[in-house]
Amino acid sequence: MPMLTVFTPTYNRAYILHKCYESLKRQTNKDFTWLIIDDGSSDNTEELVRTWMEEKAISIQYHRQENQGMHGAHNTAYTLINTKLNVCIDSDDYMPDDAVEKIVSFWKQHGSEDVGGIVGLDCNPSGEVIGTELPQDVKTSTLFNLYHKYGGKGDKKLVYRTELTKKFPYPIYKGEKLVPLSYKYFMLDQEYELLLMNESICCVEYLPDGSSMNILKQYKKSPNGFRFYRMEMMKLSQATFIFKFKQAVHYVSCCLFTKNNKILIDTPKRLLTLIALPFGLILNIYIVLNIRRNGKQM
Repeated sequence: MPMLTVFTPTYNRAYILHKCYESLKRQTNKDFTWLIIDDGSSDNTEELVRTWMEEKAISIQYHRQENQGMHGAHNTAYTLINTKLNVCIDSDDYMPDDAVEKIVSFWKQHGSEDVGGIVGLDCNPSGEVIGTELPQDVKTSTLFNLYHKYGGKGDKKLVYRTELTKKFPYPIYKGEKLVPLSYKYFMLDQEYELLLMNESICCVEYLPDGSSMNILKQYKKSPNGFRFYRMEMMKLSQATFIFKFKQAVHYVSCCLFTKNNKILIDTPKRLLTLIALPFGLILNIYIVLNIRRNGKQM
């Protein structure tokens, strides 16, 4: 059995998915399986993937489901993966030719049951690191501390032990397509730290139809998912007051989108949420106006 599963959630990305496939074919270490979660695509994704499977250049596992959004695709992936490690490579991203080799070698040298996995770097197509590199004098860290203690910036690539990622499944809300993925990662932070590997293992491209570019629309369309996330973030024991206050502000805004009138009843931090009420209202108005303005410009 391979050590690593590279999984890719995809939705109507047949036009770009080949870049990920080609990069996986070029890997210097083939000790992996590529798991594709087709989240209800209406394009020719399945036909394309079936063609690749017939080529047998790499090990491919394909699973199609009704559209549930990114977090629903992640839920499905974690139920199907049975390798020691897993890493998500989005459908518009791809891996440097030696990425799998770096992951497998690094884990064999440093990995153990005492850590949750590996944090690596993302880079742009030119090879420049996105955000900051990892601190050189730190061997392990939680993801939360990486950003809030060591000053990390920009997206990082996470490689987890599969048995851990089966924990903390994302809730599914009818009609909504997003729960922030970092919910699971911050929950796993409570149990294990991650090994820091200052190597680029994913090349990232931010496309106009990507989730990163449409976050405000998603915020409005998936208010229950975001509300759940903000409530959980307010509970984090290692979080600072400022961090929790920001979560409370967003929580209020999400409640307004859901027309939930139990804002102060449901919150895990009542006093903090009370203080955050006017700021949450302002944020809610800002999001609505921003979406309307961008809609008129299109």
